[in-house]
Amino acid sequence: MIKNSFISIIFQEKKEENCGSVEFQVFSFTNKIRRLTSHLELHRKDYLSQRGLRKILEKRQRLLSYLSKKNRVRYKELISQLNIRESKNR
Repeated sequence: MIKNSFISIIFQEKKEENCGSVEFQVFSFTNKIRRLTSHLELHRKDYLSQRGLRKILEKRQRLLSYLSKKNRVRYKELISQLNIRESKNR
C-alpha cells in the first residue's frame, strides 16, 4: 500500500512511536485530502464532505506553518516529498 511504503521511506531512522510527529500528521492529512478530493469530483453536491475537506486543509496548513517556523529544512523536505505547493504567505 502507498501509505505503508511512504511511512517506511520517511521514517526509516525513526521509531513507530513518532506517529504523532508533525510530518506524520501532515502526511495523514494529505492522504485524507486526496481521498476527499477524488470523492468530491464524483459527488459535487456533497456539502458535508466539502466542509470536512476545508477543516482538514486548515489543520494541515496550521501544522505546516508551525513546522516552517520551527525547522525550515524539514518543512522544505516534507513539501517536496508530498508534492504540496508552498503557501503564498511565505
